[in-house]
Amino acid sequence: MEIWLHHIMQWLALPEHGLSTVFVVAFVSATLLPMGSEPAVFGLVKLNLDLFWPAILVATAGNTLGGMLSWWMGWGTRHAVSRWRDSSSHARALVWLEKLGPKACLLSWLPGVGDPLCAVAGWLKLPFWPCTLYMAIGKFFRYLVMTALLLWVFPGQL
Repeated sequence: MEIWLHHIMQWLALPEHGLSTVFVVAFVSATLLPMGSEPAVFGLVKLNLDLFWPAILVATAGNTLGGMLSWWMGWGTRHAVSRWRDSSSHARALVWLEKLGPKACLLSWLPGVGDPLCAVAGWLKLPFWPCTLYMAIGKFFRYLVMTALLLWVFPGQL
């Protein structure tokens, strides 16, 4: 098992497979697994500044696809959580999300709450494609702002 994991890590190592690594890390980090993809994006761009826009776009695509998977997981588990429907916090969250609709997925970039928000959007059966569009917009701007800040605003901090 350890040898297999070592080979996988070598294959995903930067910069040999940089964009594919960014895609995989961004995808996995958009699911409910606790992982951040910004360091992978920043690391690749720091090693090769010419990959700024491709890295941002690939990370956005991977993270959006991961958000779409979370949406589908939420959609599929809608009936499994029926026992929590009567709680007051659940009712407030439902009212807020139903009021905002797919636009709530703009907040999918937020750490800690963004990825579960995508799952809840699926659970509420909010429209899939509008949710995907708003997820992509929010995630794109997160990668753009985070990477630009690390490269040009705080370059000597790392």
